[in-house]
Amino acid sequence: MKKFSFLLMVYSILSIPSYGQLFSTQTGETSFFSETPVENISAINKSVGAVLNTATNEIAVGIKMMAFDFSNKLMQEHFNENYVESEKYPTSVFKGKILEPIDYTKNGTYAVTAKGQLTIHGVSQSRELKGNLTVDNQKITLSNNFDVKLTDHKIEVPQLVFAKVAEVISVKSKYVFNPYVRKQSAP
Repeated sequence: MKKFSFLLMVYSILSIPSYGQLFSTQTGETSFFSETPVENISAINKSVGAVLNTATNEIAVGIKMMAFDFSNKLMQEHFNENYVESEKYPTSVFKGKILEPIDYTKNGTYAVTAKGQLTIHGVSQSRELKGNLTVDNQKITLSNNFDVKLTDHKIEVPQLVFAKVAEVISVKSKYVFNPYVRKQSAP
């Protein structure tokens, strides 16, 4: 399923005619942190798929929700079953475009803004995500920090545990892209 989601994302970007190169990762990292006076909650997902089309600046990121790893397994169970409903909404997606022109042939670090749709828990929201993009000899690294308000994506927190889960979750992402190489079909 993970490979299927990643391939679907790749093909959605591949369908756009381009003269640049595709860069991809299947080992991107996205983590989140919820801080309250009662309890802190954190998790990390190290198997995030992402694709960047350098001709069009389009980017797509797919996050398998069940791949988030928590230090407390009970928290992980509650996250998947009660909050994001991972069986019903298995993947969160960001699909958008980097607004700034980038010279991907020149090494350097660029402040970037990606504008697009962030879909979590089946609810899409227009977002502008700011971050840094570094080009270093055919390797592109994109990192960003942003907040997600749970009510924006209709994620409900039961009144019983309301003091333990923050209303706004801090998200950090880091993706190291390498040139995408299409696998040759066996004759």
